[in-house]
Amino acid sequence: MTTTVGPAAVDAGGGWRRLSPRMLAVHPVMELRRLIFPLVALAVGVQSNKGGDGGWWALGIGGIGIVLGFLRYFTTSFRITPEYVQVRRGLLRRRTLTVPRDRIRTVDVTSHVLHRVFGLARVTVGTGQTDKKNDGVKLDGLSAAAAENLHRELLHRPAPAPVAGAEPVAPPAEVPLAVLDPAWIRYGPFTLSGLVAIGVLFGIGSRLVNESHVDLTRVSVVRAVLDYLRDRPLPIAILLVAAGVMVFTAVASTIGYVLGFWNFRLSRHGSGTLHVRRGLLTTRNTTIEERRLRGVELSEPLLLRSVRGARVLAIATGLRVGRGADRGGSILLPPAPRAVAADVAGTVIGTDEPLHLALTRHGPRASRRRLTRALTVATVLILIALASVLFAGAPWWAFWTSLALLPIAALLAWDRARSLGHALTPDWLVTRHGSLVRRRYVLRTDAVIGWNLTASLFQRRAGLTTLTATTAGGRQRYSVLDVPDAEALRVARTAVPGLLEQFLAK
Repeated sequence: MTTTVGPAAVDAGGGWRRLSPRMLAVHPVMELRRLIFPLVALAVGVQSNKGGDGGWWALGIGGIGIVLGFLRYFTTSFRITPEYVQVRRGLLRRRTLTVPRDRIRTVDVTSHVLHRVFGLARVTVGTGQTDKKNDGVKLDGLSAAAAENLHRELLHRPAPAPVAGAEPVAPPAEVPLAVLDPAWIRYGPFTLSGLVAIGVLFGIGSRLVNESHVDLTRVSVVRAVLDYLRDRPLPIAILLVAAGVMVFTAVASTIGYVLGFWNFRLSRHGSGTLHVRRGLLTTRNTTIEERRLRGVELSEPLLLRSVRGARVLAIATGLRVGRGADRGGSILLPPAPRAVAADVAGTVIGTDEPLHLALTRHGPRASRRRLTRALTVATVLILIALASVLFAGAPWWAFWTSLALLPIAALLAWDRARSLGHALTPDWLVTRHGSLVRRRYVLRTDAVIGWNLTASLFQRRAGLTTLTATTAGGRQRYSVLDVPDAEALRVARTAVPGLLEQFLAK
């Protein structure tokens, strides 16, 4: 018996189905997108050479992309049974990916712009192996309705069958926990996600320039900007470039916030799952089983903290731990007021006590370690600047400017020491650290499956230990940094009684 996912899946025989035929209009475009660099390089080369065979080469490459797109559709099929989800793809090398349904941990539904134009969606079935590029299977090309039905069926547990003569039971309710407030967009410039956009644009631009052999200094706009900066003193030119980068970063970060989190909605389903929906051009739906939730992370990057903002991430087994602003599928609340973030985190885990606990400080020895390390790095950089002045002919203002690293390092060390702390309740382990990104981890004590106690040479001399709780969820390692030795043992023995006893000397 196979599961029906909708009329958009074409029967391929033997219980296998193909994706929606509308993907024939999407796959070729996606393949052409991968060939954009050689196509642009050929187009520019044709213009610079005033003809030649470049046009035929570009046409040939485009035709190859279209053929690959069609082959991708005809060589991909899938089937869904009560026990498995299987995807079969490949022409010369046939591969079948199988995921047992009892191993399914997450089901993400995403719709890019082209998908939405044709009423399609991509379903990604995850099995709980974090940070694996090939984790699970992907069904790229179901109709939006079929994708939503499959998403609901694979994770939401069905209600029990009604008893004869009894009144029908209403389906489980969905309770909203957080909805995007347009006023939160003001936190977008403080996420610095625009720096990623700068890096991507720089990489794409440099690759296009290299492949098309274009001399940017001959472009009138670029030449005018370079001439303007060349006529200014070097410190002024550096400040102008930095100001331009900051403005572009703020604008790009705001646009990225809107694109990534518009229509954001966090809700709790009566079947025992948390559902996250977000996205403007590309929509994404993520479902997290609450029984696999191990805690939450309250993240406060430095700039976001300066305007009293924070974001909430889930610590759960089965979620891909991504990088960047959205952190894969673990985001529970985008950058928002810190009070709202704390309330949402408390609602998700069922108590707000761990979010407001006063933390135990780690003492002056831990603070001195942070100050020593920060000043050491600053001193090394200053010595490098001095050496470049004495032996490489660099201007003296570079050395005098580098002296500003000392107060900056001292402030950074002070903030890192102020952020350091931990707390323990019968049900929760709380640890906080970081300055550029201050993170407060709230982890269930019954989710801890092991302890690591590490101490470097300098830590041993200071009587400090780094206590790391290992768990199957999220980052899988959550550390209490530079805690006194006796306190580290007390926390480990109290949080999970009996786990550490066998390794302690009598």
